[in-house]
Amino acid sequence: MMASNQVFNITERKTSVGDLVELVGMTHKNHIFILENEQILHTHRGIIYHNDLIDVKWGSQIFSHNGSPFFILQPSLENILKNLPRSTQILYPKDIGYILMKMGIGPGTRVIEAGTGSGAFTTALAYFIGCNGEIYSYEMRTQMQANARKNLSRFNLLGRVLLKTKDIADGFDETDVDAIFLDLPNPFDYIEKVRESLKKGGHFGCILPSANQVCKLLAVLKTHDFAFIDVVEILLRHYKDDSERFRPVDRMVAHTGFLIFARPVIINHE
Repeated sequence: MMASNQVFNITERKTSVGDLVELVGMTHKNHIFILENEQILHTHRGIIYHNDLIDVKWGSQIFSHNGSPFFILQPSLENILKNLPRSTQILYPKDIGYILMKMGIGPGTRVIEAGTGSGAFTTALAYFIGCNGEIYSYEMRTQMQANARKNLSRFNLLGRVLLKTKDIADGFDETDVDAIFLDLPNPFDYIEKVRESLKKGGHFGCILPSANQVCKLLAVLKTHDFAFIDVVEILLRHYKDDSERFRPVDRMVAHTGFLIFARPVIINHE
C-alpha cells in the first residue's frame, strides 16, 4: 500500500516504502515507480531490487545486478506526467505549466475540465489546487475514465477529483466555478454551457490543434460576451549541456496545439 502523504510530499532525507522514486541511468533513461518491499524492477540495464533502494539517501548512485549505474531521485511533476500510462495523446508539460498560470489555478481553486482522457492534466490540476480545491472532470469514454482513475489513485490524488460520465451538451452540474478548461475537438458547441457555470470574470481555456477550429471558437466567444481573448502556442527548445559544443539539440517540441483563453464579462449592449 502507498503511504498516505509520501507521494508528492517527501520530507525525509532517505527513501522509504511508499515513496514515488525515479531511477535515472547515465543516458537519462528513467523509471518511475512506488517503492515496495520484496519487489523487483527489470530494466534494459539489469535487475534492481526494491529492498536495495529503501533507506537510501536521495541523489545516491545505485547499481543494477550487472553493475549498471543509476541515480535515485524524487521525480518532478514534469517527468511523472511524461511517464503517465496513457492510451490517448496528453497535454505536454510545456502547455500545462502555462495553462495553470494563465488561468490562476492554485490552492482552493474550483475547476471544471471536460475531456479527462488519461488524466495527465487532471493530475496536474489536482496537485496544484491543494487539499481545499475541487476538480470536476467530465468524460464520456468510460475506458479513458477508468485509466484516469487509476493514474490519480497511483499518486494519491483521486480524493481531490470528482470524475463524471456525462455529455456536457446537457450542461455542467456545477455553477460559479473559478475556471473551466475544455480538451475537446468542438469547444465552440459548449460555450453557452460554459458561460452558465463559470463565474463572471472567471477563466476559460481550451486547446485546439488546427487554425480553422480556433477561428470558429473566436467567433462564438465574442457572441457570448467573452473578453480578453488570448491565443498562443508554446514552443520548447532544449540545448546541449556541453560547454565545448553548446548549441540547440537537433529536435524540439514545437506546435502541440493552440491555447485559447478568455474571460466571461458583463457587457451593456444598449
